[in-house]
Amino acid sequence: MKKKVVLAYSGGLDTSFCCIYLTQDLGYEVHSVIVNTGGFSDEELKGVEERAYKMGVTSHHVVDETKNFYNTCVRFLIYGNVLKNNTYPLSVSAERVSQATAIANYAKEIGAEYVAHGSTGAGNDQVRFDMIFNILVPEVQIITPIRDLKLSREEEIEYLKKHGVDMNFEKAKYSINKGIWGTSVGGKETLTSNLGLPEEAWPTQVTESEVRNLELSFEKGELVGIDNQKFDHPTKAIQALQAIAQPYGIGRDIHVGDTIIGIKGRVGFEAAAPMVIIKAHHTLEKHVLTKWQLTWKDQLSAFYGNWLHEGQFHDPIMRNMEAFLSDTQQNVSGKVFVQLHPYRFQVIGIESEHDLMSNKFGSYGEMNNSWSGEDVKGFSKIFGNQVMIYHKVNNQSQND
Repeated sequence: MKKKVVLAYSGGLDTSFCCIYLTQDLGYEVHSVIVNTGGFSDEELKGVEERAYKMGVTSHHVVDETKNFYNTCVRFLIYGNVLKNNTYPLSVSAERVSQATAIANYAKEIGAEYVAHGSTGAGNDQVRFDMIFNILVPEVQIITPIRDLKLSREEEIEYLKKHGVDMNFEKAKYSINKGIWGTSVGGKETLTSNLGLPEEAWPTQVTESEVRNLELSFEKGELVGIDNQKFDHPTKAIQALQAIAQPYGIGRDIHVGDTIIGIKGRVGFEAAAPMVIIKAHHTLEKHVLTKWQLTWKDQLSAFYGNWLHEGQFHDPIMRNMEAFLSDTQQNVSGKVFVQLHPYRFQVIGIESEHDLMSNKFGSYGEMNNSWSGEDVKGFSKIFGNQVMIYHKVNNQSQND
């Protein structure tokens, strides 16, 4: 009797290789699973399913994690304004955690002896998948054909051609991962330190050139409306904003960072909606939160983003930080005005009933309504008193 293996499947080059290799070379009963985190249309999912069966899988299963991915992960990245190395909104690293968790749960559900993924031996994904499988299904063995055979993309293409697989191999030269929180693009250029991605490598082409003004509505830190349209779930608002902003070429960049395994990594990404949302949300927060709320948020958010990037979603400290981040969002409600241009955007300003920049209490650089000049003179003496004492004591000691 053949042994069951659950394969994390996307229909791309790596997982197509895994399908053929596991079924034909190793003789396993392969059950492919695609975890949709908001990057696939129904038509695309149907195409992935058809390809999976052509590759010889015993069954194919779709897990729609879009709303769960947002509820358990993405909203905290927004609350924390998380940008890895001040650049990358964790487009793929965040979704990998959700995907690995869903695949582990499915392997448990069907009683599989093995789980497999198409990660290479050089990146972060291998650690994220392996670690989460070890945490959630420690009794299940992990198979990683691409990593174990040390295959290049060219070698995978040759293998599939020999097995009669017909796919767009020119397009397969780029590894593209698409989800609700952005799309990553990897290819020969991202393996260098100096080359940018060619225009044809970007999944979305630039077609918009007219300046467009948007009004984004936030309720307790979550995007709920665009202009006059309200959405019943933030995932729909994100997808709508993505459709509007992506054709401007907004959110394209190349991220360089330290991988979990200690080497430098480089990846292209396009993430129009995430970048606009994070910057708009952060601007709103700067108006409605206090200095120390913003300060501590910055520190915890940096740790949260890095720990999530490294796959440690199931560490209980993450739940502790999520509780803090959620609590900070109680007054993060209002409108943010954004202007879109080709390849860039600008946050114009905000409106909120919680705006702490109210002119009732004084205007920066102008007259105030809550204190006098004499009050400030006394405050300034007290505020600097300890440092003044320090300098007097130590200057005297040096002179003695």
